Amino acid sequence: MDNNWVSIIPFLVVIPIAIKTRQVLPGLIAGLLTGSYLLKPSFVGGMEKMVHYLVKGLIDPKNIKILVFLYVFSGLISMIKLSGGIRGFVEEASSRIQTKKGALLLTYVSTIGTFAAPSFRFVTIAPIMRALLKKVKMSTQELGFVIETTATPIIVLIPIATAFVGYMTSIVGLSLKNEHLSADPYSMFLKSIPFNFFSIVMIIVGIYLSFFHHSKSTEESDPDDVGESNDDDWHSCDPAVGKDLPNKPWNLLIPLIMVVSLTLLLTWWDGYKKTGGFIKAFISADVMDAMLISLLFTAIFTFLFLRLQKMKIGELLSGFILGGNELMSVIVLLTIVWGLSSATEELGFSEFVTKYAAWIPSSLIVPLLFLFGCAVSYFIGSAWGTWGILMPLGVSMSGVADVSVPLVIGAVFASGTFGAFASPLSDDTNTIARILNLSVIKYARYKLKPALIAAGITAVMYGVTVFFF
Repeated sequence: MDNNWVSIIPFLVVIPIAIKTRQVLPGLIAGLLTGSYLLKPSFVGGMEKMVHYLVKGLIDPKNIKILVFLYVFSGLISMIKLSGGIRGFVEEASSRIQTKKGALLLTYVSTIGTFAAPSFRFVTIAPIMRALLKKVKMSTQELGFVIETTATPIIVLIPIATAFVGYMTSIVGLSLKNEHLSADPYSMFLKSIPFNFFSIVMIIVGIYLSFFHHSKSTEESDPDDVGESNDDDWHSCDPAVGKDLPNKPWNLLIPLIMVVSLTLLLTWWDGYKKTGGFIKAFISADVMDAMLISLLFTAIFTFLFLRLQKMKIGELLSGFILGGNELMSVIVLLTIVWGLSSATEELGFSEFVTKYAAWIPSSLIVPLLFLFGCAVSYFIGSAWGTWGILMPLGVSMSGVADVSVPLVIGAVFASGTFGAFASPLSDDTNTIARILNLSVIKYARYKLKPALIAAGITAVMYGVTVFFF
């Protein structure tokens, strides 16, 4: 299509609708419909085109693996919750920790075993900290802030066994494919990790606030900031730690140790069969295959392990399916993103960016892309949605400006992380506020200032880094 300027119309539809509705999915669906009807402008033709793009994305073998990974991953976490693994871990940890330093050290060290997803971090760590609130002697808002800096900002930097990895790799892959780049998506994701400056800055801020900032005690804090009254019981803060569940911490620890260990082992083995050696094996391995197989082994083992504990088959199956269904919205989101990317590429999006974005100084592309992504992610409250919308644009612009692709990918991931952390609409903000009995708006307002400072530092870092990469 010669008039490839129309390729930006779907994006001009997506972003305003997503911001207006404060939901990313309606905007993406509207954008895909718009692109489909631009390509086939007839009453039935546009809808046929949309179905074509959706099916095209779903039948791709790599995409199917990612969808299975997401579903099984969420199902496994659900079985762990149902079996009392999280409640047992919280009970054990809260009974052993006696000091503020110990509680905060646990918050960071426990990331090693609970980095699967932000929500998983919250339901394992926040109840512990809530139970120890008076010992920790921090305002509840400060406590929530510290916990959040150990969730999404850290998880997006971990390249294996998280709920994010498959999605992030897929977004990178489709963006590279649109630009006809042959680089391996997972390798590019790995290379982008050091450039997710916002996450790194927020982690540093969280460590400073945890161990070097002397806050007023909860007794001196604003009463609205104190999340737990004397008669409040942390067991009520989330169903995953409810009193009706068994108290079995090993039901959490064993599956997590197994999935991480198997992922590392099978990743090495896959690469070793191709190239031999140790370091080379990890570089050449198909990590997504290794993660999926490890996850399937772990899910089957966990099912049998819990059966030995006399848990009912129907209860386990129902828990697994309910857990998997919790990520259906993400699976739908990913499917629409795949379709939208195909539609805009057929409309000539890459050619449009190549022709008309060259006037932007290359030194400004990465900082501006990051700041624009921060604005989008803040108003829609979705890191995943922001990544899906902006990654194709970012990778296209990197080619035009001759800027490092990993740097641009890192900036897009950083911008989405900002929204997940700072937005009052994000799942992270609302989950931590619910568990700690905080006002969502007041808590979001509290952490916005440090998040904006970190974003400002990050933008400057991108402005400087672009001259070296």
